[in-house]
Order: sequence, then C-alpha cells, then structure tokens
Amino acid sequence: MGYRQLTQAQRYQIFAYLETGISQRQIAKAIGVHSSTISREIKRNGLKTGYAPEQAQSRSDQRRRSAWKVTKRLPSLMRWVIDQLMDEWSPQQISGFMANANGVCVSHQWIYALVWDDKKRGGELWKQLRLPRQRRYQRRLAKHAGLGKIPHRVGIEQRPDDVEERRHIGHWEGDTVLKGHKESGLVTLVERRSGYLLAARLPTITATGTAKAMTRLLEPRRGAVQTITLDNGSEFAEHRQVAKAVSAKT
Repeated sequence: MGYRQLTQAQRYQIFAYLETGISQRQIAKAIGVHSSTISREIKRNGLKTGYAPEQAQSRSDQRRRSAWKVTKRLPSLMRWVIDQLMDEWSPQQISGFMANANGVCVSHQWIYALVWDDKKRGGELWKQLRLPRQRRYQRRLAKHAGLGKIPHRVGIEQRPDDVEERRHIGHWEGDTVLKGHKESGLVTLVERRSGYLLAARLPTITATGTAKAMTRLLEPRRGAVQTITLDNGSEFAEHRQVAKAVSAKT
C-alpha cells in the first residue's frame, strides 16, 4: 500500500478510534492506510496530552509549507535529490542520509511527491525509482514462482506488530543501492524507530561481501540490534552469518 497524505477527515477518524482503545493496526485497516502511517502520524503530530485532530492537521499543513519554503530558498536541494535518484538511491535512503548529515532534510514522502509532480509535467524521474510499477509486478511474479528466494529469511509481511509500529529501538532494515548490473554499490541499514542510518561501500556485489560489510556496521552496536529485515536480493543470501555475529534475528 503506497503512502498517501492523511486527510483531515481521516485524522478525525483516527481520534475517534483511539478513543475506543483499539490497536493502531486495526485503525489502519479501518481507514485504509498502512499501520506505519498511523504510528508515524501519532508520533509526529500528537501532543503530550494525547492526539487532537485539529492540531495534527495544523502541524501537518505547517510542515508542508515549510518544506516548500526550504525548496524555494535552496533550489540546489532539488538538484541534489534528483542526482541521487538518478544514481538509483531510494527516497528513504536519500532522506535518511540527509537526516544524519545534520543539514537541510526532507522526508521520503516529499521526495515521492517531487517525483510524481515531475511525472505529471511529462518528466521521467519516476523511471529512476528502484521499484516502478512494472518491476514490482515482475518481482511479485518471481516471488510466486519461487525465484530469488533467500533461505530462512523472515519477510516484511511477517514482522510482529511492535516492529511494524516502531515501538522499540533495535529493529533494522537492510537495503542496497546498486550501480550498473551489480557492479558495485552501497549497503544501507536503517533503524526503524530512530531513522538512524548506517552505510558501507561495496566494491563488488556478493553475498559474502555484503554480509561482512553489514557485520562491520552492526557489531559495534550489537546491543541495539534485535532484528534485521532484508529484501529478497541474492546479495543478502548470507544473512544468517550477520545475525549470528550480532545476536539478532533475520
């Protein structure tokens, strides 16, 4: 389910459902969004006294206005984001890198909005997304055919609720940014609750090299590594070695 900006009506629905005491996952299902959207909304737009839909909408509107003001002041920001998209960085990786660089930062939702606005104007930035619709379809076909299956891997769809809703520190997601036909690239690890990003260069893309790089990144932080969720790329075939090295689950 793709990301969509919550409407004011949906924020009132969230408030009403929260008052009944049902879980965030149930709320997400009821209003037709991903459970992480509910978690993010409460975290970003909630108050210490609870969730108030009017204030949540006001905060969201202000954040969107501020983002566009930053863009107008810094046209180089858009050029830099576009350059990273052309290098096949995902919007999440771009946003995570910016957040950890202690400079101007935009959300991955903002980057997706930039891409789709460009498409409406006839641009082709959307083709640089790492999983455009056609490739998503092809990957689903491959999955059902049993292609590229990584043994003993726990998929995103099998994550427990507390991991999905970012309740605790220690749950990481791994991904790769590949250059060319797996000639070289980066492996990235993002801690889901904090957004903390780790990255290492991969001179060549192999399962062994990827596992060693991930281990180097995570070993100093092994006390803060409970689970690692990875996609089905063959470069993650040795994920169990990483899990063993840092006492985590994959």
